[in-house]
Amino acid sequence: MPELPEVETTCRGIAPHIEGQCVKQVIIRQPRLRWPVTEGLAQILTGLRIQSVSRRAKYLLFSTEAGTLLVHLGMSGSLRIMTTGQGPGKHDHIDVVFDDDTVLRFNDPRRFGAVLWTSEPATEHPLLKDLGPEPLLSDFHGELLYAQSRNRKVPVKSFIMDSHIVVGVGNIYANEALFMAGILPSRLSGKISLARYQKLADCIRVILQNSIRQGGTTLRDFVNEAGKPGYFQQQLKVYGRTGLPCVLCGQPLKEIRLANRSTVFCGACQR
Repeated sequence: MPELPEVETTCRGIAPHIEGQCVKQVIIRQPRLRWPVTEGLAQILTGLRIQSVSRRAKYLLFSTEAGTLLVHLGMSGSLRIMTTGQGPGKHDHIDVVFDDDTVLRFNDPRRFGAVLWTSEPATEHPLLKDLGPEPLLSDFHGELLYAQSRNRKVPVKSFIMDSHIVVGVGNIYANEALFMAGILPSRLSGKISLARYQKLADCIRVILQNSIRQGGTTLRDFVNEAGKPGYFQQQLKVYGRTGLPCVLCGQPLKEIRLANRSTVFCGACQR
């Protein structure tokens, strides 16, 4: 599943190609995604100019003078910049064609993504309004995690993956950040000190920033806007390395399931 770094990579990759461009045509080949594509979207978008491309959590926001197009990549979706001469493939469900014949193409084999329109402020959309802070911005910090965690009895890994607490800390990055911070993923969130949460917040930020710089974590499905894979997977310290030596102490890494998610850690370095 594309996570925050992959979505941010996509956002930065496609923005220069379409910001300021006017929509000439919208082609919807498959409207049945996770939620139905907004009825009349082709008519709504045609003639509008893309003022900006931004990201909120794992949603891409395409702002116009009349409203905002919300795109979620789901489990296997991608957005790519094409030209009108490049024909669609089997899972290319939506094309947004611009005046210069640039095409923004939405591909989603599993159809768990979403393409929705809102004429209201995007921040008030039901999918966005209750989300937690962005982990790369200044309103996310250890004090926030500490305050939100008091009297909570969920494992800290599940806690930081809760999008109401902080957005964008998916399974891969939660594993990596907890390892960097030296915190056991199964430790109860309400039992962790302020100092350790301050370190964890810093580690979450570092892990996500490093992944963005490397173009995201390529697993099975994700490719960036040009069809090229990211490379952060080469730097993973624990995720996907069950039984291999810890890069710090050499002990074999262990794996458990938390909230039905693969959780890999070092029993010696994390406590």
